[in-house]
Amino acid sequence: MLSIQRRRAFTLVELLVVIAIIGVLVGLLLPAVQAAREAARRMSCSNNFKQIGLAVHNYHSAYSQMPKQGTGTTGTTLNEGQSTTWAGASWGPPGHNRMELSALVGMTPFIEQQALWEQISNPLASPQNPGSLFSPMGPNPGRNLASHSNDRYDPWLANIPSFRCPSDPGVGLPAQGRTNYAVCLGDSTTRSNMGVYWHNGATDSQMYEMARESNRGAFQPRRESRFRDILDGLSNTICMGEIATDLGDKDARTEAAKNPNVSDSWSHSKANNLAACQTVKDPERPQFWATTGSNVASLTSTVEERRGYRWAHFTPIFTGMLTILPPNREVCNSQPSQPQWLATGESTAPPSSRHQGGVHVLMCDGAVKFITDSIEAGNQNSAEVRRGGPYVAPGSASPFGLWGALGTRASKETIEAEL
Repeated sequence: MLSIQRRRAFTLVELLVVIAIIGVLVGLLLPAVQAAREAARRMSCSNNFKQIGLAVHNYHSAYSQMPKQGTGTTGTTLNEGQSTTWAGASWGPPGHNRMELSALVGMTPFIEQQALWEQISNPLASPQNPGSLFSPMGPNPGRNLASHSNDRYDPWLANIPSFRCPSDPGVGLPAQGRTNYAVCLGDSTTRSNMGVYWHNGATDSQMYEMARESNRGAFQPRRESRFRDILDGLSNTICMGEIATDLGDKDARTEAAKNPNVSDSWSHSKANNLAACQTVKDPERPQFWATTGSNVASLTSTVEERRGYRWAHFTPIFTGMLTILPPNREVCNSQPSQPQWLATGESTAPPSSRHQGGVHVLMCDGAVKFITDSIEAGNQNSAEVRRGGPYVAPGSASPFGLWGALGTRASKETIEAEL
């Protein structure tokens, strides 16, 4: 007799169960995959910072000082309608840069960017006008995209991989050349955007003294900084911090708002003012500025003047960070009288990142630490360190706790906590 063998098939119920199990497994695995990818990006970001730390130390070995924040060239030639009150700023060929180059520019030959450094340190022809040469060290890095469209200076538009964190998705225009790493300027906004004041090539002695007393970070704008100046110890002092670049989404960490409590930079530094921009943040989305309601944020920048948008420019919004507000807090600007400085004025400029819960910082000894958003930051309603008036006296310990102490080079605070 012939036997009939029946082939067993899946029932519809069994098939649905299998699909459901696969869906659950995928749902469980995807977050793990994303977390693993972010862990890899975070490690890559830390490695970039270590390479930058080596660059700082190699630069110091070569020149007996750290790369200067606010360096370059100055002169008397005026181009493109610049006023004589701005120390001969020149935006087009031949060009000089008004001592506004960031410390990152000097690091380029120490991070395997020798070819870029050769372009910067030698006369360079404009692609649009080959017979017109930019002077060595280039034009002012604050020139806008319209100026580059007439006479493009390619080095300032370069995107350097070693200066980018893989976790930051920001790319392209209107940024000229993004950076996610910024130098530490200390715990006081005073003169953090200018340092020694340049006016027609001369130094104002009063402003010099104010800068000397208030610029307490490892880097001092427009002044040489050396390891020997860091009396608190290289391992106890922040050299650089991580910053997120702007995505055009009104993120309070990457686009500056005017301090609603003040009308000038002098009162910006007083008690209860440094954290005043909290009042103009969106109450439902506290990471973003308010765009509707009774407390709409007054934003200071144009689309080209956002956090990390110009790697070659020395002002805090682009390549600086301070240890006043804790990491990933808002960028709150003073309201100086000169409209040219609205976006690049004195600013709280805390570090920020796209990592979860904190930021990387580079210590002056070359170590990379991860600082959480909840770091002890003292009295956020305190005035800052500044001479005269209702301010904290120069030479005092930082009023901003452990966070402020890490940002100062010689305030003699004792740091007992392990980072």
